[in-house]
Amino acid sequence: MTTPLLQVSDLQVFYGKVEALHSVAIQVGAGQIVTVIGPNGAGKSTMLNAIAGALPSNGAIKGKVLLDAHDLGGMAIEKRVARGMCLVPEKRELFSSMRVEDNLLLGSYRRYQAGEKNYADQLQVVFELFPRLLERRNQEAGTLSGGERQMLALGRALMAKPQLLMLDEPSLGLAPLIVKEIFHIIQRLKQTGVAILLVEQNARAALQVADYAYVLETGEIALQGPAAELAHDQRVIDTYLGLAKKTA
Repeated sequence: MTTPLLQVSDLQVFYGKVEALHSVAIQVGAGQIVTVIGPNGAGKSTMLNAIAGALPSNGAIKGKVLLDAHDLGGMAIEKRVARGMCLVPEKRELFSSMRVEDNLLLGSYRRYQAGEKNYADQLQVVFELFPRLLERRNQEAGTLSGGERQMLALGRALMAKPQLLMLDEPSLGLAPLIVKEIFHIIQRLKQTGVAILLVEQNARAALQVADYAYVLETGEIALQGPAAELAHDQRVIDTYLGLAKKTA
């Protein structure tokens, strides 16, 4: 059995005396899409931020995070990015007054700093994945639609050539047709070889694209298994898929 690309074990996060995550353990294999679903307030975004090294200053963390067998304990977010990890946050955090292409190039800044002469080579890959970004390469990011802004956030992360791409609620606030397009893109990203850790409230869409899934409830892993199996688990259907089924 090959060693997983990402191994998280006994992850605990505290805000003061409040335990936001309790003994969370997850794995992501190379080239896999793994999703974490669960209700609002379950700790999904906290988990991603803890793995990425982006917890607020009032958060305390215990446990182990390994990326490609390297222990990331105590490592700053910039060094985690250099190791091959990239987080696309829920709020996307684009530079609205900058051009689309300049936002993308900022994603490759670490590679530029490291002296890579071909640091901009991913632009072509990103433009092939997101033709609309090519059409709007000279527009200010703030003029884009919600779906285009999500595409730009994904594209900017890909400019770093990550081994692991972590996505926090990529469908949030998007119209149903755009959500479908974003999930098609996530499937295509898998074909590029990047591993994806996907946090999503749209459980139905997430389970359709993922290889493996975890259900996080009140800071703990309540269920886990192959995504196709969890999609047919009665508890998951009743709790997370019932309403989605009616509105799909």
